[in-house]
Amino acid sequence: MIRERFGKVKVGSLGLLPDVPFNVKVLVDAGIVRPTRPDRMARVLRELRRWGASPAAGAAAAAIRHPNETMIIDELGELTFSEVHERSNKLAHAFAEQGVSEGDGIAILARNHRGFVETVLAVSKLGANALFMNTMFSGPQLVDVLEREDPKAVVYDEEFLGVMEKADVDLKRFVAWAEEGESDDPTIESLIEATDDAADLKPPEKSSKFIVLTSGTTGTPKGAQRGQPDTLGPIAALLSKIPLKARETTVISAPLFHSWGFAHFSIGLSLSSTYVLRRKFDPEEMLRSIQDNKASALIVVPVMLQRTLQLDDEVIQKYDLSTLKATCASGSALPGELAIEWMDATGDNLYNLYGSTEVAWATIATPQDLRDAPGTAGRIPHGTMLKIYDEDEKELPQGETGRIFVGNEMKFEGYTGGGNKDIIDGLLSSGDVGHLDDEGRLFIDGRDDEMIVSGGENVFPREVEDLLAGHEAVDEVAVIGVDDEKYGQALKAFVVTTSSGSLDEDEAKKYVKENLAGYKVPREVEFIDELPRNATGKVVKRELEEGEEEKDGDDSSDD
Repeated sequence: MIRERFGKVKVGSLGLLPDVPFNVKVLVDAGIVRPTRPDRMARVLRELRRWGASPAAGAAAAAIRHPNETMIIDELGELTFSEVHERSNKLAHAFAEQGVSEGDGIAILARNHRGFVETVLAVSKLGANALFMNTMFSGPQLVDVLEREDPKAVVYDEEFLGVMEKADVDLKRFVAWAEEGESDDPTIESLIEATDDAADLKPPEKSSKFIVLTSGTTGTPKGAQRGQPDTLGPIAALLSKIPLKARETTVISAPLFHSWGFAHFSIGLSLSSTYVLRRKFDPEEMLRSIQDNKASALIVVPVMLQRTLQLDDEVIQKYDLSTLKATCASGSALPGELAIEWMDATGDNLYNLYGSTEVAWATIATPQDLRDAPGTAGRIPHGTMLKIYDEDEKELPQGETGRIFVGNEMKFEGYTGGGNKDIIDGLLSSGDVGHLDDEGRLFIDGRDDEMIVSGGENVFPREVEDLLAGHEAVDEVAVIGVDDEKYGQALKAFVVTTSSGSLDEDEAKKYVKENLAGYKVPREVEFIDELPRNATGKVVKRELEEGEEEKDGDDSSDD
């Protein structure tokens, strides 16, 4: 029936093929495909044919279906779908008048607010390419990335004016969020207000690319470029595991510049979701946003859950979170204890996605998975292939640890500076090592570049981190490899204790020895106030390693 109604639409243009039966069922269940007035359906189909599976198509279709319903709620108020569609049309025309053309790059250095969304939509309508910048970049980092990626323009929040001035890069500049009016650069709001042309643009010859920077926890961030998927199959795969529904409200706390935040922006366009955005994360404000907007979905990185659970119990309990059906976490490791604690406090609503900037997603853990096997990264979703290989590129059976390789429709097109991840049998390396249990659930044992050899034994810091994180006195922990005269390499743990916790080095070592092999006991345990993290909550182990190198340098100079 679906085939008959859509007639001769080419494969992929509506995102329903291949795997038509599976995709259609999921999209119907989610409310994406549903009865619509014939005239509106005709207009929606026209936009999908024109734009394909792009943000531009999502914005245009939602404006037809739900013109007067709310699309964005941020600190400036509310915008409807038709308002956002019209404003992003105007912004696209304004960018074109400023000399930005199809294929040009626009860097976006902005937090979560309407300006980020409208810029992305304008970029998509122009056929330009978006480069998502990390809001924690320093001036030199900004210069390095901008020089490498060579965008035509940058859209930035005024709070980053100091970083922009230090960068001193010659390109067109526009302000996305103005506070004090200190910048002389035009705001995107002024561009929109000064533009009379709100007409729909002609679709570009080539679809936009969206370049997400890798987290850079172990080196300089790389630009991972990815085009738009050919079908809605990837969205159907996620929706088959995570209960997100059309026309519901989503609080996106994860940064939109991060692949996880941007993924849910894209999914939200298909679902015609209402986005609740705040520029900076505050745990109590996040709870208030869920309650006040009756949100059914919350998008976070795991450290946000941790920070929220550090609130007093009476603070958490005063907010009504009964509408929350899906807390979607990704971006860094989710400790099993944290998952259980969140679900005990808010209900069994937690879904954890494991993936990377390069491979998109690999597995998804449901609340039942997290209850049954705390610490699991979940199961392989429909449309994704995952295999575990040894060092000789031989596939390993369940239970054996090896390198994780993934394939799906979210095609990674390589790094913008050149190079790619390792590929075996058409599958892309996730950069991690892990194993599958008897139920087909994935467990991450560590990064493939973090493994150390201590006394001839292979050791992954992740196992020790997971163990120590479960100690009642430990708030968070990171473990790295360090040089050791006796064993070649050894582990060192950096531990942050809870406000009421009491733990010393000997006790920490004893705890590890009682639960793991002796060669996995850290040689040293250092207690610190907080771990260095990037904007998405990942621990930046590079900074811990650099600190150790500085200490070694100081020791050698004393000799």
